Amino acid sequence: MLSQKDQPIPGSGAGLRERKKARTRRLIQEHALRLFLAKGYEATTIEEIAAAAEVSHMTVFRYFSRKEDLVLADEYDPLILQQLAARPSDEPVIDRFRRALGGGLSRIYAADRDALLVRTRLILNTPALRARLWEQQAATERLFAQALGGHADDEGSELHLRVVASSCLAAVTTAVAIWAERDGAEELPDLIDQSLICLRDELGRGDG
Repeated sequence: MLSQKDQPIPGSGAGLRERKKARTRRLIQEHALRLFLAKGYEATTIEEIAAAAEVSHMTVFRYFSRKEDLVLADEYDPLILQQLAARPSDEPVIDRFRRALGGGLSRIYAADRDALLVRTRLILNTPALRARLWEQQAATERLFAQALGGHADDEGSELHLRVVASSCLAAVTTAVAIWAERDGAEELPDLIDQSLICLRDELGRGDG
């Protein structure tokens, strides 16, 4: 996300440059996904992706530092973090996460549904992508815990919120996997919402 000082100046070429970069990035990723689907992830080379997108292989690496990022890279986390920041601070944590995620998904799901299904299938079937996803989720867990209110100087709060954030991410990951296994027959936002409600209700039972 751009800081205030980095925001494009109205009437300047900065906004146009950013849009062109975004289009190039999306074009490269679309061709990569198409080739991965047709040839397989391991069999597809960066040179083939660059040729399909009509850019140099160095341009591919300028936008995606690793081959895995061609599948895994997205802009979902910043959207969800924005939604989390907008939720009431006294809202139950799982509900806050659930509603923030629902708000973020509503902005991207309709446009990215097919690509997301392809990406999910690739991740589930490619060991290198699953390993990289684990690394990303560990970083995402920390970001979400901080957004939910965890602080480094409050170890109990940090532990609590990281456990909750990790549990929410696990519920979301399960919903996404089920969605892909069922070939997208159900709507992903509905499955994710159901999974988080299950988590909330089960944790609410306590130990009796």
